[in-house]
Amino acid sequence: MGFDGLGRRDFLRGVGVTGLMAGVPAFASVDPSRVVHEVAEPGQVAETKPKYSIKFAVCGMSHDHIYGMVGAIQRGGGVLVSAYGAEPDKVAGFKKRFPDVKMVSSEEEILNDSSIQLVLSSTIPDQRAPLGVRVMKRGKDYLSDKPGATSLEQISEIRKTIAETKRIYGILYSERLEVKAAVKAGELVKAGAIGRVIQTINIAPHQIVQKGADPYAGGAGGRPDWFWDPARYGGILTDIGSHQVDQFLYYTGSTQAEVVASQVANVGHPQKPKFQDFGDMMLRGDKGFGYVRLDWFTPDGLGTWGDGRLFILGTEGYIEARKYIDVARSKQGNNLFVVDKNEARVIDCNNVALPFGAQFVADVVNRTHTAQDQTQCLLAAELVVRAQMKAQHVTLKS
Repeated sequence: MGFDGLGRRDFLRGVGVTGLMAGVPAFASVDPSRVVHEVAEPGQVAETKPKYSIKFAVCGMSHDHIYGMVGAIQRGGGVLVSAYGAEPDKVAGFKKRFPDVKMVSSEEEILNDSSIQLVLSSTIPDQRAPLGVRVMKRGKDYLSDKPGATSLEQISEIRKTIAETKRIYGILYSERLEVKAAVKAGELVKAGAIGRVIQTINIAPHQIVQKGADPYAGGAGGRPDWFWDPARYGGILTDIGSHQVDQFLYYTGSTQAEVVASQVANVGHPQKPKFQDFGDMMLRGDKGFGYVRLDWFTPDGLGTWGDGRLFILGTEGYIEARKYIDVARSKQGNNLFVVDKNEARVIDCNNVALPFGAQFVADVVNRTHTAQDQTQCLLAAELVVRAQMKAQHVTLKS
């Protein structure tokens, strides 16, 4: 009889757990006394009432990121006064979520409303920058979903309009600005907890559609036509890569950077030949290095849309953020792992306050850039477009 299932069970019973562990010295070398479990404090105590209040509107809701964007500005003191959307299914969902909001029939109604100080949009990606330019020229500030632009020409026009109007063009890179573990990681880096940051590595798997829906159906049950067309969404590096390049610039503190190499592929979606389901890029900044891997292959078994991870290497330690899940251990996200010369720490970051909304509202009122550095924001947008333009299109053998 071969070493089949029954034989393996007999073997395991005979050897026992102790015998197996004896052959794995790494387990025995762990010193529990050097592992510290912490629960992070809020850091910035949330005020019972926001310091400032502004009126804002939504103009375009093609991506459901708009709900997180609205939530952030509302937490910061923003009052949602009106909204416009072009897709009936998205409008219906938005009205259900915000039944008291005034739904208008055109973009112009929002642009012509002098009471509106800020416009939010998650319209189709290739339309976001032109809309933002129109918004700024009407004397309003703008907050875009990522990616905030899909071409170098769009970025050039954004910069020109900012210089002319002195308005704010924000891009909500939510995987840093709206993730508590990422916020806490930034606090630790700023405090010098791991010395000088040398490199960031971002692993950013995504899921096209949650279990049970047809990904090709379009509408609320799947993905719309524009999702599959790089000319509309910008390509995988420009789209979901923009989150990661923002983090590379922020944590390394780089103010200048270049794309060293990049590549994209369609490995598993032959039904949509233009689509890119895998991509990666290597970056070099004036203060650090970066590597980013992106994909659309999150399996249903994970239980969430992606096991996003951030690794920050410093001269005196390193940090890992397991943002959305601690796979096979806990469904809870916002887990931070910190190792320095003294100890290893596990930090539960779920109590950490998210400062972006209040800071952005304050920036609108005070004409500052506390929530997001304007130059860094657009440098991230430029780098991912350049990475996309430079990318080698790879076809793997089946």
